[in-house]
Amino acid sequence: MIDLIERLTGTFGPAGSEGKIRALLCEEVGKLNHNYFVDTLGNLVVTVGGRSGKKILTAAHMDEIGLMVTFIDENGFLRFTNIGGVLKETLLGTRVVFENGIVGIIGREKIKEAKNFDLNKLYIDIGAKDRNEAQKMVRIGSPAVFYTPFNRLGDRIVAKTLDNRIGCAVLLEVLKRLPSSLPNEVYFVFTVQEEVGLRGARTVSYRLEPDYGLAVDVTRVGDTPEPDYKMEVSLGKGPAVKIKDSSVICHPQVIQLMIETAETNNIPYQLEVLEKGGTDAGAIHLSKEGIRSGALSIPCRYVHSPGEMVDLNDVENGVSLLLELLKKNW
Repeated sequence: MIDLIERLTGTFGPAGSEGKIRALLCEEVGKLNHNYFVDTLGNLVVTVGGRSGKKILTAAHMDEIGLMVTFIDENGFLRFTNIGGVLKETLLGTRVVFENGIVGIIGREKIKEAKNFDLNKLYIDIGAKDRNEAQKMVRIGSPAVFYTPFNRLGDRIVAKTLDNRIGCAVLLEVLKRLPSSLPNEVYFVFTVQEEVGLRGARTVSYRLEPDYGLAVDVTRVGDTPEPDYKMEVSLGKGPAVKIKDSSVICHPQVIQLMIETAETNNIPYQLEVLEKGGTDAGAIHLSKEGIRSGALSIPCRYVHSPGEMVDLNDVENGVSLLLELLKKNW
């Protein structure tokens, strides 16, 4: 899985500009000879299993956070806005890359007081000598993403956009390992625009009308020094069964099914209550008259930063748990 994860995290795909990452996912799905289609908004939908059981939607978003050019000044410096939940404190000195391969570095104006530090004090330097040169390289509305290396640190990996390319990797790996027959019809959906409001999940769940929904995403951890929010989730102790986050209170039936499946198959797991943040489950469970929904979370340090960290054991156990869940008759 390491090579796959590295390719996924290294592929350009901010919310609203998912073309390249979707093409890579289509390529991977195509190798498995499953039926799939791309819907109007850009979600990639893979259908497997029989037609007689329940309809289960599993969703992992393919988009990442990023930046978008709003203004180019006379000296060629780019002003920008955020695409999704960009943390301003992580940006200074960070390299970014545009879809056409142009690389820039983020600098800032002089700031007299820390309270005045905001995105409007930052700019992207792409090495242009003036506005005319910069306009030949990028344009207003051009999106950019973090440009950082992929590193393996023992059982752990560090990369940009593990949120949520790691969820995409889990879905792909489960697709590879599925038995030839399943008791239910399962939709593996790689959604778009999660980072700007769970938009792809909202439209695709309305279209598919599943009986159950399960988001596969990352979650924050509480195992670093003085975290912003104290929580029980740690790296290396297994995937997390979500109980609640800002967007959803998970359905008790789904929670119990996930816990029973993990315990029956001796898969380590953790229970997750996330005080700030959400996943595609937040949109899925509100579709039409409501859908029983939950989420399988991969613990992740430094979420929404240029260098996120996950433990490969959690990823593998996440694959095992989802695989066993989909073998069951819901």
